[in-house]
Amino acid sequence: MAEITAAMVKELREKSGAGMMDCKKALVATDGNMEKAIDYLREKGLASAAKKSGRITAEGLVDSYIHAGGKIGVLLEVNCETDFVAKTDEFKELVRDIAMQIAAARPQYVTKEEVPENIVAKEKEILAAQAANEGKPAKIIEKMVEGRIEKFYKDICLLEQPFIKDTDKTVKQLVTEKIAKIGENISVRRFVRYELGEGLEKRKDDFAAEVAAQARK
Repeated sequence: MAEITAAMVKELREKSGAGMMDCKKALVATDGNMEKAIDYLREKGLASAAKKSGRITAEGLVDSYIHAGGKIGVLLEVNCETDFVAKTDEFKELVRDIAMQIAAARPQYVTKEEVPENIVAKEKEILAAQAANEGKPAKIIEKMVEGRIEKFYKDICLLEQPFIKDTDKTVKQLVTEKIAKIGENISVRRFVRYELGEGLEKRKDDFAAEVAAQARK
């Protein structure tokens, strides 16, 4: 079995436009053969998914998800290219899964690009201070901050989060897979999440963990 390196995964990603995990799986399945890995991705439709990402998405669904007991609510808009796809069970299931993700994982933004620069700057400042307090040399603090800021994005950005039904993939990878399967571009536009009593002083129950557990059933 050939060793699958990060450089190989990166090269395949650049050639195919597929996600990192999909590229790694393709290389493992083809014993590191780059050309066969590209064919593998094409057969699954993943290599073409990235090409669809520039298409206009003006149709779709606005859906709601209310957690049992009415303690958490989500209102979500997901767009696709045609009304036909918006009415399919496949698309509706995707929208519902994303709504449940929002309920369980409490994202604040859809993408990394939406996070205000001042919030990112403040977080980097805190992370740098933490690294300095750990006694890390100044020359490696910057690299540590860049690595830790990615975890910050995974906490607050919907598309960067591990998918609650399959934590081996991110929500972004889930959407990419659906693009490949459905054959249309799909984009998560916006969402609002409500939690009963949010901002008020109250007994703290772990509603998010409860939703996540329900989603895995």
